[in-house]
Amino acid sequence: MSEFERWQTRFSAPGYLFGKEPNAFVKRNADLIKTKAGGNALSIADGEGRNGVFIAQCGLNVLSLDFSPTAQEKARQLAAERGVQIHTEIADLATWQWPAGAFDLIAGIFFQFTPPDLRSKVFAHIKKALKPGGILLIEGYGPKQLEYKTGGPSELDRLYTPQMLRDAFGDLSELDIKEYDAEVDEGSGHAGMSALVDLVGRK
Repeated sequence: MSEFERWQTRFSAPGYLFGKEPNAFVKRNADLIKTKAGGNALSIADGEGRNGVFIAQCGLNVLSLDFSPTAQEKARQLAAERGVQIHTEIADLATWQWPAGAFDLIAGIFFQFTPPDLRSKVFAHIKKALKPGGILLIEGYGPKQLEYKTGGPSELDRLYTPQMLRDAFGDLSELDIKEYDAEVDEGSGHAGMSALVDLVGRK
């Protein structure tokens, strides 16, 4: 089964795989997100839309990017349910044409299906796509997640470390990276004690 087929199958199940509520890290940064109200936001690998919809509720114009048509249909349904609009686009991060200086905010939450060579390219594209002063929010699993097994990839080289993120984003004007363990309760897809790495940056 291809990666596309695997995700299509997962998203085809009844309900929302990761729930309808935003990721806890995104929600904690609501006040920061709202400073960009009226601006343009990109939610990478947004799946069923829980994060993109929340960012739209904070007043931004959201492009919700994912490669699963099934997930994006659910994202549009969730947006309608919450009374906001989002723009959805089916895209593969390996081939998507990233616009330069287009976004006031970019959120990338648990998009750890990319192998290291593609991940480094995606990180570079993210920086290029941010406007000056733009905000970057990234959360992913760290190596200890292989012990918890409560979500995320099973390959060590797809997990984040603070040093990896510093190497990729250390040239941003502001950068705050935290590594910690916490209980995650985000649908059936992410549930239980988890090893997390958070990044908040500003270009």
